[in-house]
Amino acid sequence: MSTEPSVGSDVAHPRMTPQRQAVRDELDAGQGFRTAQQIHEGLRRAGSTVGLATVYRTLQAMADAGEVDTRRTETEVAYRRCTPGVHHHHLTCRECGRTVEIAGPVVEAWAASIAVQHGFTEVGHFIEITGRCPACSAPVSSPRAHPSG
Repeated sequence: MSTEPSVGSDVAHPRMTPQRQAVRDELDAGQGFRTAQQIHEGLRRAGSTVGLATVYRTLQAMADAGEVDTRRTETEVAYRRCTPGVHHHHLTCRECGRTVEIAGPVVEAWAASIAVQHGFTEVGHFIEITGRCPACSAPVSSPRAHPSG
């Protein structure tokens, strides 16, 4: 079985189907990384009939097209809509999964310097920063409502 795209296909911008739009909308509704099962469950709660296999295929196509960021969990991959075309890192809450995109110019310079120092070329990196967001860090007596936005 060939993995090459068929003639006339557009791997970077796959065709928008109702299923792809439903997965995209579900991703847009969340703030953090979610697994395919969590996205599928959100779709089902909303009344969608999109199947789990379709969710997996759609998420993989979106990842290939750069429409989502991926993060490996202990058991599988989690997905999040991201700012396309902009290199960034994530600050993720270990409790609730809230994720904030962050720029890291100091990290970028450090990675480039280390690469040069050791003679490496074509270097990439992945940095994951985790902690507890303000809502999850609030004292138990305080409500843990996340700020909108």
